[in-house]
Amino acid sequence: MTFGVVTVLVLGLVGVAAWPERASYRTEQLRILVQTGPAGDQQVDLDATFYVPRSASRSSQVPAVLLAHGFGGTKDSVAADAKDLADLGYAVLTWTAQGFGRSTGEIHLNSPDWEVRDAQRLLDWLAARPEVRRDADGDPHVGVVGGSYGGALALMLAGLDNRVDAIVPMITWNDLSRAFLPEATGRGPEQGVFKKQWAGLFFGSGSGSDLSALLGGGGDGPPSPAGSNPQCGRFAADVCAAYLSVATSGRPTQQVIDLLRRSSPASVVDRVKAPTLLIQGTADSLFPLSEGDANARAIAATGTPVRVAWFNGGHDGGSGPRTDRDRLKFLTAQWLGHYLDGSGSAPSRSFTYSRITGLDATNRDLVASGYSVTDYPGVSAPGRSVQISGPPQSIANPPGGTPAAISTLPGGLSSFVGGTGLDVPGQFARYESQPFDTIVDVVGAPTVRLRAASPTGEAVLFVKLYAVGDNSSSLPGGQVAPIRLTGLPATLDGAQPVTVTLPAIVHRFEPGHRFAIVVSTSDQAYATPAEPAVYQVSVEGQVTLPTVDGAPIRNPNVVWWYALFALLALVALGVVAAVVVARMRARRSIRAVDAEHVDTPLVVRGLRKEYADGFVAVQSVSFTVHRGQVVGLLGPNGAGKTTSLRVLMGLTRPTAGEILVFGHRLVPGAPVLSRLGALVEGPGFLPHLTGLANLELFWKATGRPAEDARFEEAMDIAGLGTAIDRRVKTYSHGMKQRLAIAQAMLGLPELLVLDEPTDGLDPPQIAEMRQVLRRYATDGRAVLVSSHLLAEVEQTCTDVVVVHKGEVVASGLVADIVGDSPTVQLDVSDVDAATAVLDALGGVRSVVPDGASLVVDVNGTPRADVVAALVNAGVGVDRVVPRRRLEDAFLALVGGDTKASGER
Repeated sequence: MTFGVVTVLVLGLVGVAAWPERASYRTEQLRILVQTGPAGDQQVDLDATFYVPRSASRSSQVPAVLLAHGFGGTKDSVAADAKDLADLGYAVLTWTAQGFGRSTGEIHLNSPDWEVRDAQRLLDWLAARPEVRRDADGDPHVGVVGGSYGGALALMLAGLDNRVDAIVPMITWNDLSRAFLPEATGRGPEQGVFKKQWAGLFFGSGSGSDLSALLGGGGDGPPSPAGSNPQCGRFAADVCAAYLSVATSGRPTQQVIDLLRRSSPASVVDRVKAPTLLIQGTADSLFPLSEGDANARAIAATGTPVRVAWFNGGHDGGSGPRTDRDRLKFLTAQWLGHYLDGSGSAPSRSFTYSRITGLDATNRDLVASGYSVTDYPGVSAPGRSVQISGPPQSIANPPGGTPAAISTLPGGLSSFVGGTGLDVPGQFARYESQPFDTIVDVVGAPTVRLRAASPTGEAVLFVKLYAVGDNSSSLPGGQVAPIRLTGLPATLDGAQPVTVTLPAIVHRFEPGHRFAIVVSTSDQAYATPAEPAVYQVSVEGQVTLPTVDGAPIRNPNVVWWYALFALLALVALGVVAAVVVARMRARRSIRAVDAEHVDTPLVVRGLRKEYADGFVAVQSVSFTVHRGQVVGLLGPNGAGKTTSLRVLMGLTRPTAGEILVFGHRLVPGAPVLSRLGALVEGPGFLPHLTGLANLELFWKATGRPAEDARFEEAMDIAGLGTAIDRRVKTYSHGMKQRLAIAQAMLGLPELLVLDEPTDGLDPPQIAEMRQVLRRYATDGRAVLVSSHLLAEVEQTCTDVVVVHKGEVVASGLVADIVGDSPTVQLDVSDVDAATAVLDALGGVRSVVPDGASLVVDVNGTPRADVVAALVNAGVGVDRVVPRRRLEDAFLALVGGDTKASGER
C-alpha cells in the first residue's frame, strides 16, 4: 500500500471524527400488499423496510438482497444485518413474515403456497424499483439471505423461482419432519422420536408467547387475532392440528409428515441453481449439522456451486465468538460480492469449520480458530476406529418419562446445563474408551453399534458421546442421538446389532483424554414411552470417529496490518493530544465534590453499562450506602452485580450515570479510592512470596506510610496463624480468600467492597466472617458485600439491594424486604414435648419438627402466647424467628429467574 493511500485513509479517519456520521443508505418504511395463497387470490399486508444505498439511482442500479428473519421474529430482528449489507452497496428489503408482528395473515411454516409465494411477490416488487439492477423485465438481480426460518425460505424460494441469483441460508433445516422427529438408525420420521421441547417453543412463539429470543427471531411475539383459537394463535388451522396431534400422541400421522415435508427445502432443493453458501452451527439441537449436510449434498449433486461453513453457534449457542462472526461475515460478503455484485474472483468452495482454542483477554470472549479443507467431506468423513469397553447392562425406563436426563435446554436456556449433561442413575449404561496417546480432531458424526432387548419388544433410547478430560466431562454440542427400536427380543441373546449415527461434532481430544458412550432411556427434550420397563443394552467394541486434517485459516484482514502500522504512526500525535485533554478533564472531574454527600460512603445514581457489541450489563442501578451499614448486593447471575462492582472500583467506565464516594465523583485513579478497600474478581497474589510479604508489597504499592496499614488487625482478621509466613502457592483456595479479605481491610478503609467474601471458607470461618463484617461497620465505616449465599446475607447485612436484569427491583432493611410471616421457627429444648403442647394449643394450624427446631404455622395466634404455653409446660425456648427467609423474598422479587447466564 502506498503512502498516498495511507494518507487518504488517515484523512478519512479525521473526517469521520470531525463531522457527524451520515449513513450510506436511506430507508423507506413500507406496507406491501401481496396476492398469495394456493390460488393466488388471498391478500396479505406485509410490514417491510427498504434500505437503499445513497449512490443507487435509475442510472446507477445496484443488486438487491431479500433478507428474511428467524421464526418468531420481525423485520427489526435483522435490521443490523440489513444496514451492513446496505453499507456494502446492496438494496436490501426486509419484511415481517405473515402471521408475525404487524403483518397480517397466518403462519404456514414456509408453505410454497403462502410464505414462499409472498417472497415471490416481493421479487416482483423489487423488479419494479428503479434503483434495482435487473436481469430481464420482472427479474431483479437478487440474492436471498436468512437464518433458521429465513434460511429455509431462501432455499425454497431459490428452488421454486429461478430469478434468485445467490443465496446464503444459515442454521436451517432440510426436512422439518426429520428435524422434529429424528431417528439415528436411519429410519424415517415415521419412526422418529418427537422433539417435544423444541416443538413446544416453536409452536409457542407463533401462538402468542414471547419466546422468539430462544428461536433466534429477536422480535416480540404477535398477539393472536381476535376470536381465534387460543391453542392456535396465529398458526394456520392445519399447522395447529398437526402440532396438537403429535404433541398429544408423540407419534406423527402420514398427514403430519406430508405437511412438514411440504414446508421443507428437501422438497425442492434439488432444483436450486443459485450459488449457495450454507452456514450451520455446531451448537444446535434444533437443526443440527446433519440438516445442513443434507442440503449441501442435494445442491452439489445438481452441479450448482455450493460452499459449507460450520461455526461455534446455532440455536443453542447464539451467534458464536466474535472471531467466528467475523469469518462468516467475510465469507458472506465474498460470496455475494462475486455471485451477486460481480466483483472479486470466484470464492473457494472449500469446507471451513472452527473450534474454540482460547479466551480473548481483552474482552473475555471465546476465541474460535478457523480451519479449511479443500473438499467438503460431509458429516461422515473417514476416520479411525476406537475400542470401548463395558459389559451388557440393564437400564430402566421411568414411568411417564420422569425423572429424565438432561442433554441440553433449548436456545438461551442451554446455559443451565453448561454443556455437561445430566444422566439419571439407573437409567443409563456407560462405556468408555482408553485415553488417547495423540491429538485426535473429530469433525463429523461418530457411529457406534449396539444391541438392545425389551420385554415389550420396543424401546426408545438416547445415545450420546461424552468427552472426558482431566476431572471434567462435557457433551460436545449438547446433542443426543434418539433411536426407536422395534421387534426386540426379551433378552440380548437374540438381539441384532444396529448402527447409530451420533450427532456431528467438532472436538479436539488431547493426549490423555478419552470419551464415553452413554445409552439412556430418557431425555428431557424428547417424548418417551410412559410405561415403565427395564431394557438390556450392549455396545459393540468399536466406535468410528470421523477425522479431518484441516489447514488453519489466516485472518482475511492480515493484509491490512502494514496499513495499520502506518496509520498508527501518522495519528500518534493526535492520540497524545487526546490523552492530554482527557487527563485535564479527569482532573477537573476528580476535584469536583458533591457537598450534600461528602459524608456518605457511597452513592450510585443511574448507573448504566453497555458494551460495544450492544450487550447491556447494567440498565439502571441506583442505591446509597450509609455509615454503619452492611449492605448486601443480591441478584441472579447476569443481573449486573459484578459489573457494578467493577465500575465502582474504576476497573471499567460506565456508559451513563455516576458513582460518588464520600461526595467525590469516581473515575479511574481518583484519590478518594484510597478510602476504599475491595475484593473484586477474586484474590491475586504472587505465589512465590509469603502471605505477609504479599500484604506488605500491596501496601507499599499504595505509597502510604507502613504504620497506617494496621497489619496486626488485618492478620487477625485473616486468621491464618503461622501460615501467614508460608508461601502463597501452598495455600488452599479458602486460605487465599482469607488473605484477600485481610488485604482489602489494610488501613481499615472507611468503605469496604467485597465480592463473594465467603467463597472457599468452611462453615466456622463463614460464621466468623459474619461477626467481622458487623464489627467492621462500626466507628463510621460501611460495607458493601455481593454474595449468592442468601442465608449469609440475611444473617450478616443490615440492608439489601436486589438487582434483576440490570435494574434495582428492591432495596431497604433486610427485615423490611423479608416481611412478616405466619410461620415461625422455634428452637426448643425438647422437640417431642413441644410438639405435644402445641398440637393441643387452640389456633395453631400446623407443627412440623425440623431437627432441633419446630416450624409452626401460628395462624394468627400471638407468638407470645405460643412461647408462654411452651414455657409453662417446662419446655425451654432458645430462639423464635420468622420462617420466611431472604431467599423467599428474593425469589418473589426476581420471579424465580436465577438462570446462570454469563455475567459481565
